[in-house]
Amino acid sequence: MQTPVPFAEDRKNLQIQYAEALNPSQLEAVNFNEGSLLVIAGAGSGKTRTLTYRVARLVEEGVLPGSILLLTFTRKASQEMLKRAATLLDNRCERIAGGTFHSFANAMLRRHASQTGFTSGFTIMDRSDAEALIGMLRKEMGIVSKSRAFPRKQTLANIFSRSVNKALSIEEVISYDYPHFTSDSDDIILLYREYKKRKAEHYLMDYDDLLTYFQRLLKDHPQIRAKISSSCRYIMVDEYQDTNQIQADIVYLLAESHKNIMVVGDDSQSIYAFRGANFRNIMEFPEIFPDTKVIKLEENYRSVQPILALTNVIIDRAVEKYSKNLFTQKSGGSIPLLVDTLTENSQSRFIVDKIMEFKQQGIPLNEMAVLFRAGFHSFDLEIELGRYGISFVKVGGFKFMESAHIKDVLAHLRVIFNPYDRISWYRILLLLDKVGPKTAQNIYEEILREQSGYTGIFAIKDKATRAKGIDRLKDLFAQIDSNPMSVAEMGATVLNYYEPILVDTYDDHPKRARDLEHLITIMERYHQLESFLADMALEPPNTSIDDNLSLDYSNKDHLILSTVHSAKGLEWHTVFIIWTLDGRFPSIHALNNEEDLEEELRLMYVAATRAKENLFFSYPMQIYDRSSGLMLSRPSRFIDRIPHDLLERRTIGI
Repeated sequence: MQTPVPFAEDRKNLQIQYAEALNPSQLEAVNFNEGSLLVIAGAGSGKTRTLTYRVARLVEEGVLPGSILLLTFTRKASQEMLKRAATLLDNRCERIAGGTFHSFANAMLRRHASQTGFTSGFTIMDRSDAEALIGMLRKEMGIVSKSRAFPRKQTLANIFSRSVNKALSIEEVISYDYPHFTSDSDDIILLYREYKKRKAEHYLMDYDDLLTYFQRLLKDHPQIRAKISSSCRYIMVDEYQDTNQIQADIVYLLAESHKNIMVVGDDSQSIYAFRGANFRNIMEFPEIFPDTKVIKLEENYRSVQPILALTNVIIDRAVEKYSKNLFTQKSGGSIPLLVDTLTENSQSRFIVDKIMEFKQQGIPLNEMAVLFRAGFHSFDLEIELGRYGISFVKVGGFKFMESAHIKDVLAHLRVIFNPYDRISWYRILLLLDKVGPKTAQNIYEEILREQSGYTGIFAIKDKATRAKGIDRLKDLFAQIDSNPMSVAEMGATVLNYYEPILVDTYDDHPKRARDLEHLITIMERYHQLESFLADMALEPPNTSIDDNLSLDYSNKDHLILSTVHSAKGLEWHTVFIIWTLDGRFPSIHALNNEEDLEEELRLMYVAATRAKENLFFSYPMQIYDRSSGLMLSRPSRFIDRIPHDLLERRTIGI
């Protein structure tokens, strides 16, 4: 085993002036030598700086770069840290083994492939490759019944991956996340077994296999484990609260012999359980590694003190946590504000007014962000932003006009308003079974010949078109034509018709159904179909952006709309957190599960700690939740009953 390096006792001759660059807690972590260290890094407390300086300090005091392993969740994160360390010291820091869990596992598995039953030339499948193999096997096994829905290959890949990352059986994943596929459990399990078998036969590994095979290699081969552990004498792990059980096991096995392990993270920002992150990993680290030293980074470099005073109270409500008290040297700052509004649209108009006010004060749009628990929470706000010409990008979720199921429902309403709308007719006709472009064209031309508006479809003969579903579509339009309806009633009627199509088309139809229910609530404030459709047509100038944690917000002309999950690690001058309504944030589905509720609390904490200068919470009062039949009217339990000297309150009835 490698002999520990004797660290320099006299640090006066070191190139880097660590004591001048770091606060006392950071310095203590950077100067830590041998043993296990847990750094609880509060939001905005400089964890990256701490890791970077420790890398530089180890190298400067004589530790061989090749014996240092830095594990991160993105390659970009490790590269940036090593580059900064090299700038502080010299290019020796760039020779450190740094990368993601997956990249390190890949390198070790290729070096020791013969011990895993593979060859060093095994092929790594990306997500699309994995889905293609699943789709091929599904077809080969003939388990897809034409009489019922069966998960698509993308959904099956999600189920398989979630099973691995959350250490759950396939049955448990289906029961918890995809209960509408419970009747298909046996076939899904058979397919999963065949998927695993086929990968092994053809020397294929998906991303999850890299971790599971590496874990198995370390467990089953003590000599190899000792060799790898000896070469990785100093291990550091970033964002430890986001590790899953397999990654935590790998860390333990790598550091088991020498115990020189430093993990950095924040239990209060553990919000990715749906991806497999295990909150217990960071909480139980001192038990797994006895004699662990715990250092807390509590000085915040991001937010003003009034914001920190509030966020400290929010997270203090967590049942299980590492207690911390964030503070800052920054002066000034206003008390955060909780605004309750009469309606959702009142909430949207309040936010638009404040954004325009701040913009006039010289705050760029990209220094302001609106955060929300779920993507559909911003729908009404997007409409209002479009009305006032405020450009934005949306991270996580989707925009109204870019979501297929929203477009489908709107298309039915558009042909009612304008029966000559060829694009909308084609869209709703192509949703029908056995209707292709040519059939859709024939039906559309027949409707035009009738010259009786959208009711022209009544003349279409099912036998002539061979299209299934025409009769249901006729019934829909007959129902709307024969009964005076409000805009919302019309939408609800279309939604009732569309629901079987939604279920048949999308594996995540329960989530999309909630989006559509929210669309109906927006329709309730319109008295005319024309004005509703006109607002829906006001597309914002920017396209939405998929879930991306490292987005570059360099364009100053765009406001940021983001789910909280996508906002972690980012910061803005001014932050609005909308729909802080009990039953929306926390989600109504989390209210009866203590673990889920705790994660929702941490999610609120993450949202609030994104703000540097201004922080606003808002919620509409008296919202009817269709799924539960409840009227939601309380502010989020996470911010309710907080003293007024920490959180001001205001009611706006516009």
